Amino acid sequence: MALAVLYSRALTGMDAPLVTVEVHLANGLPSFQIVGLPETEVKESKDRVRAALLTARFEFPARRITVNLAPADLPKESGRFDLPIALGILAASGQIPSSRLAEYEFAGELALTGELRAIRGSLAMTCKAFGDGRAFVLPQDSAAEAALVTGATIYPATTLLAVCAHLTGQAMLSQQVTEAVSWAPEYPDFSEVKGQAQAKRALEVAAAGGHSVLMSGPPGTGKSMLAARFPGILPEMVEEDALEAAAIASVTGSFRLEHWKRRPFRSPHHTASGVALVGGGGNPRPGEISLAHNGVLFLDELPEFERSVLEVLREPLESGRITISRAARQADFPARFQLIAAMNPCPCGYLGHHNGKCRCTPDQVARYRSRISGPLLDRIDLQIEVPALRESELSAAATGDTSATVRARVEQARQRQIERQGKPNAQLGPAEVERYCALDAAGAGLLKQAVTHLDLSARAYHRILKVARTITDLAGATTIAVTHIAEAVQYRRFHAGG
Repeated sequence: MALAVLYSRALTGMDAPLVTVEVHLANGLPSFQIVGLPETEVKESKDRVRAALLTARFEFPARRITVNLAPADLPKESGRFDLPIALGILAASGQIPSSRLAEYEFAGELALTGELRAIRGSLAMTCKAFGDGRAFVLPQDSAAEAALVTGATIYPATTLLAVCAHLTGQAMLSQQVTEAVSWAPEYPDFSEVKGQAQAKRALEVAAAGGHSVLMSGPPGTGKSMLAARFPGILPEMVEEDALEAAAIASVTGSFRLEHWKRRPFRSPHHTASGVALVGGGGNPRPGEISLAHNGVLFLDELPEFERSVLEVLREPLESGRITISRAARQADFPARFQLIAAMNPCPCGYLGHHNGKCRCTPDQVARYRSRISGPLLDRIDLQIEVPALRESELSAAATGDTSATVRARVEQARQRQIERQGKPNAQLGPAEVERYCALDAAGAGLLKQAVTHLDLSARAYHRILKVARTITDLAGATTIAVTHIAEAVQYRRFHAGG
């Protein structure tokens, strides 16, 4: 009777709990059993492991093999357990020493040739392994991603034989070296958008304070162009934010090293379901709002989304998190994104266009705009119109500040907010709004009139104060002036009711 114990990691939401891989060999009829709530991918590892061991010229024990993945109540999925299971069989049968197994954690999918294939979630798993003080042995294709965790010890391997040679001391694996990855925005430039000075100004305010934006205008006025250029004016990502965004992408297997410190930009089609937007599934995975964490979620043709789908955005817009609950498990994902939405002003799209060809009735316009609920609209800080450009504006040369120039102003304003309150203005709570967004008599009087005339809610009142605080920061001022309040109120003029 022989026993080997190794360590690996599972994935449940954003967490990577420790999995103890126990391999037991006993006398009896040859069999191979995997227990510990394995899903289909893990059960199929029996055939991959057997073929990989034989191809690598190891002996596959003709004994009763039992593999236990503990804890037993934690579901195990994907092929990442192939490598620890294979090593456990070799250690239990005495073909490799077991004395050093406790120093490492192992994860990797085996090809039938014994080669190691990339796995998803390596970044999230490495964070946990580093916290427990163990080195991580991973496939070569997953090592660069895992090495983004500062201080972690990563050993990349290409084959099962290479790992065995390392454990026997015959040929040591080289430790992965983290290469510096410079942040270079790859977005088109803001100056390419002709006209639309008010919309550009609103997006600059949104970028500076972390606010959400709704743009309404006829087709072809530049709404999508502006949204695509918006990530290029956001502040550079700090290490912690970049690691969070990369870990979420890693869980879905979509992370690329060239995207390191690049703001996520997600633009789901309007046919997307609620589950696609917020995440879900039997083993919950992040949705579009989590994949846009610390970046931008762009919803084009907003009224074309199902109303029930849009309503799921209400809670994440406030809390910056989403909790996916299922009968057997629960997963919590970060979802602090900036919502940039675009819509037409009416069903035909040409209401207010200077060509005057819109024939939509007021009832049709009201029904179209009512597809966006009042509570959701109330949570969008800036609501602006993007009017159609006239021929003279289209034929003129593109002018205006470049993305780099706008980003410099945005970063200065954001730095003032971090120094003052430790967070962007959009994330201020009610008590913090009262503390950091105090008004003088003139500003308070103007805001009181706006609340009365526009029938604004308490939430809208607070959001106007946050936007005004951001406008003040962009101006380099310390006190919110009446002009700042006036501009902030102007961004709440759009109303879903018509």
